[in-house]
Amino acid sequence: MVTTHNLGFPRIGAKRELKFAQEGYWKGQSSRDELTGLGAQLRQRHWQNQAGLDHVPVGDFSFYDQVLDTSFTLGNIPERVRGFDGDPLDNYFRVARGRSAHESACSCGVQAGEMTKWFDTNYHYIVPEFSASTEFSLDASRLLDQLAQARKLGVKAKPVIIGPVTYLWLGKAKDDSDKLALLPRLLPVYAALLEELAAQGVEWVQIDEPALVTELDATWQQAFVTAYDALKGSKVKLLLTTYFGQLQDNLAIACKLPVQGLHIDAINARAEVEQVLAQLPADKVLSLGVINGRNIWKSDLSAVLDWLEPIHKTLRDRLWIAPSCSLLHVPVDLASEQKLDKEIQSWLAFALQKLDELKVLAHALNDGRKSVQAALDENGAAIQSRRSSPRVHNPVVKAAVAKIDAALGRRLSAYPQRATKQSALLKLPAYPTTTIGSFPQTAEIRQARSQFKSGELDDAGYKAAMHSEITRSVREQEALGLDVLVHGEAERNDMVEYFGEQLDGYAFSQFGWVQSYGSRCVKPPILFGDISRPKAMTVEWIKYAQSQTAKPMKGMLTGPVTILNWSFVRDDQPRSVSCHQLALAIREEVLDLEKAGVRVIQIDEAALREGLPLRKSQWNEYLQWAVESFRITANGVQDETQIHTHMCYSEFNDIIASIAEMDADVITIETSRSDMELLDAFDNFDYPNEIGPGVYDIHSPNIPSQEHIVQLMRKAAERIPAERLWVNPDCGLKTRQWDEVIPALKNMVAAAKTLRAGL
Repeated sequence: MVTTHNLGFPRIGAKRELKFAQEGYWKGQSSRDELTGLGAQLRQRHWQNQAGLDHVPVGDFSFYDQVLDTSFTLGNIPERVRGFDGDPLDNYFRVARGRSAHESACSCGVQAGEMTKWFDTNYHYIVPEFSASTEFSLDASRLLDQLAQARKLGVKAKPVIIGPVTYLWLGKAKDDSDKLALLPRLLPVYAALLEELAAQGVEWVQIDEPALVTELDATWQQAFVTAYDALKGSKVKLLLTTYFGQLQDNLAIACKLPVQGLHIDAINARAEVEQVLAQLPADKVLSLGVINGRNIWKSDLSAVLDWLEPIHKTLRDRLWIAPSCSLLHVPVDLASEQKLDKEIQSWLAFALQKLDELKVLAHALNDGRKSVQAALDENGAAIQSRRSSPRVHNPVVKAAVAKIDAALGRRLSAYPQRATKQSALLKLPAYPTTTIGSFPQTAEIRQARSQFKSGELDDAGYKAAMHSEITRSVREQEALGLDVLVHGEAERNDMVEYFGEQLDGYAFSQFGWVQSYGSRCVKPPILFGDISRPKAMTVEWIKYAQSQTAKPMKGMLTGPVTILNWSFVRDDQPRSVSCHQLALAIREEVLDLEKAGVRVIQIDEAALREGLPLRKSQWNEYLQWAVESFRITANGVQDETQIHTHMCYSEFNDIIASIAEMDADVITIETSRSDMELLDAFDNFDYPNEIGPGVYDIHSPNIPSQEHIVQLMRKAAERIPAERLWVNPDCGLKTRQWDEVIPALKNMVAAAKTLRAGL
């Protein structure tokens, strides 16, 4: 009999219950007991959602981030929060966001932990911090409490933990030490954790080692051998879990490690399954991730069975099946959608539907296809409907993509000539100040949007409400003394969804929320067909904002690579083709903005880095079409038009040459949480254009001081000439409150004036 299991379930709740509980607790509107009680309710509901599986994950629920949970389990807590008294949950949130609950903006703030992307996803994790003196100590209370709750409810619990080598791989040494040298100190703590779980009667533990799908040198490969040799005496069975990519040169190591089972991502690594079958010892379980845990399209169940049935015949009871990775990356329940186009809805599967697909596959393997023939027929009809739908394919769009040539991606002049013309036109001071685009999404904005969608507010009323908010943003920026203004994006629900709603080829869910980090959730649009732009999307809003001020106003757009990477993307053509379609559509918007007199246009590519394949050997192909897509979008303008782009919360040092090839006049990046470490790339690379290293960490409620901003910018000036530096926050300000934003930006503007005085 084939065994079914799941690697992880979305933790936020079908209606984002966790988000609202977190934010209420942070604001002092609810108690710790209310927050933890809500967590217990969500876990119970999610375990019920997974009933019928042979093994259900426990420990995948988190109040912020699973990597931060692991740091606290291992006793790896930054020194800067150790001096605080009170509940451990408060220290947990201090590391996550710089402040716990009930602490004002002016008290008790600490530097939040650095945040970066979880492999090639849009999920952000809190980076573990190491030094040569780091020690580890076990605190298994979080996992044991969740396990006790699951046991009481009769859940077939499979605890989930991040493996020791991946944990070290994910972290950052804050000194010059070798973080891998910490492995001998770390392994006894992992052994003790497994002993604790064995004492609770646990049979299987899912131990996640996704670092195995990346390129590892010999020392890291040996670390896996060392680690699992040390843990092989455990009384629990270990399911070593990999996902997001292929094992390649790590395949032999993964098969030989002394564990009882191996999970591989059979969506991304199907070509390796035959090799794994040949090399995996006959006493080990093989778990295959046969349902895509990263996208929302229905699986072709008959095609999956055609491939799986011979494997099942060979492995029999040794075959486990599961989603390819945790379902953290997809929405909870498609059945909640009442307004989604019914034809498109029939092509989709969210987390609950993916588990239903898994159960159909298991029944077919165990009892024959006839036992689930009705389900297979329904699935086959949906697959065929999508393949043949004329809504998916647009010959005009395909013809436009076929005509793309190199000339579309070239500016008229090189950067030095453009910079001279832009300086004469814009007349900006040294260290010009700006923001990244959005301002706080106030209760008034959300209410107006809700009333407009429900029909309570007509088009004219909605436009008037948004104009009022735009005017407010402009006046606040003028009062602060910012140099290049933004309109604040009051009319935008999300930087990707807003554009997708106005492009042909996209569909939208009501409740398709996915966690990005902490309480931040996004609702990725569904890119189901060929993309085109029926009409201008932003021009009237930006023209209105420019009419309210004599200062330069930035046109704000999301770039094609980010729209692609932050969407649920069609899987029936190469991603590069979809990206080129988006590039042509956004290019039209750029040119319309320029025609409307907008002379500063920002095209955000926040997700450029996360789209990289996990192996460097595959980077060049991706970077070629990603950079080309940006250049197609940006480079049809005149020299006098200044093009900005923004990237956030990723490591850029290893792709800095490609970023330079984008040839944006100004790039803004996150640097505050990393204390300007991201600028190390410029020690050995002469970046040719202008750059704004973010100095205000907008993911924390803490307000940066003028002195701190000056200090950060002086670090930046050691690498980038002062005449090419901008002063700006890390990212957009939509998630913050005005009472936080105004003092922070005041300090930022004051810091810029101090820097100018020092030239």
